[in-house]
Amino acid sequence: MVRSAARPVWLVVALLTATLLGAAPAEAAAPPTTNCQVFPSDNIWNTDISTMPVHARSAQWLASMAASTTKLHPDFGAPPYGFPYNVVDSTHPKVSVSFQYPSESDPGPYPVGVDTLIESGSDRHALIVNRDTCTLYELYALAGSGSSWTAGSGAIFPLGSDALRPSGWTSADAAGLPIFPGLVRWDEVQAGAITHAIRFTAQQTDQSFLWPARHQAGTAANPSLPPMGARFRLKASYDISHFSVQTQVILRAMQHYGLILADNGSNWFFSGTQDAAWPDSLLSELKTVPAGQLDAVDESSLMIDPNSGAARSCASGSSGSRWQIAPFRCAAQSSIPWWGLPGSPPGAPRRSTPRFGR
Repeated sequence: MVRSAARPVWLVVALLTATLLGAAPAEAAAPPTTNCQVFPSDNIWNTDISTMPVHARSAQWLASMAASTTKLHPDFGAPPYGFPYNVVDSTHPKVSVSFQYPSESDPGPYPVGVDTLIESGSDRHALIVNRDTCTLYELYALAGSGSSWTAGSGAIFPLGSDALRPSGWTSADAAGLPIFPGLVRWDEVQAGAITHAIRFTAQQTDQSFLWPARHQAGTAANPSLPPMGARFRLKASYDISHFSVQTQVILRAMQHYGLILADNGSNWFFSGTQDAAWPDSLLSELKTVPAGQLDAVDESSLMIDPNSGAARSCASGSSGSRWQIAPFRCAAQSSIPWWGLPGSPPGAPRRSTPRFGR
C-alpha cells in the first residue's frame, strides 16, 4: 500500500492530543460497528504508565528475553496473521462449550457458530464482541460445528466492568487476562491514537504473576524471568520522529501505555488484529525497533484492589481535566511489594514453544 508523505491535519491534531494527555485515564476506542467502551477509562489497560518507575528486575527480565539482540515483532497483518475478531448482536445463537479446563472457565453459553472467525494456527483463539450487551467472549483452542463445540478454556468479560477473573484462573490467555483489549487495531492507527496497553509474549516466564494478571504458566520458579502481567514501556528517549505517521501511533502507545506480558511464545512478539489493510511498510518499520529500548515498569502503586482492574490516577491536579502535561508518580502511595501477587498452580498450561509468525 502506498502512503502519502503529507500528514493529514486530523492526524496531526490527534497525535498532539495523545502527547498532551499525559497520565490521565483514557478511553480505548470502541470496536468498529459498536458503541462499546473497551473497559472503563480508569482500567489499568487504559492507564498511561509513562511516569511510572523502572522495575527493580527490569535488566534481568530484558536479558532473559534477549532484548539486546532482538527486535520487536508485530505478530499481525493480512490473513492469516493476527487475531480476527467477531462482532455479533444478541440475536446470534449461543451454544454450550465443553472445556478442557472447566474449573477455570466461564460456563457460557457462547455466541459461536459456523460464521465465527477463528485464529489460524494451533491456538485457535476466538474473540467475539456482542455489540448489544458490550460483552466480550474469548475462547482458546475452539473447535466444533453445529451444537457440538469444545475449547481449552473460555472467559467472558463485561466490557463496562473493572472486575478481574478469580485469582489463579486462566482465560483464553495464559495470564488470565482478556486478549482483545491488548490488540493493535488498524482503525485505531487510522484515528491517530492507541490509548491502551499492547499484548505481547515471551519464550520463558516465571511461575508467578503480577497484577492485573490472574494466572501463570511459567517454565521455572526464577525471579530473573518475567512473570505474567509484567508491563514494559518503550523509552521516552527513543527517537520515533523518523518513522511514518502510522508507525508513530503504535510506538507512542508503547511509550505511554506500554506492553503487557500475557502468554508464552516468541520473545517480543506483540499482537494485533488480522486485517488486510495493514501496510507491509508499517510492519517492516516496526520490526526495526530494538527490544533493548524498552524497560520493565513497576505499576504496583496503581493497584486499588487486587481483584479489580481499576487503577489509581496519577494525573496531577484535582480539576479532573484530561489536559495534564506533568503527572506525578504514584509509587509512594502503595505498600504492595514489587513482586506482586503470588503465582497460581500451572493447571492450565499454554504455548511454551516459540511461535514464528509473519
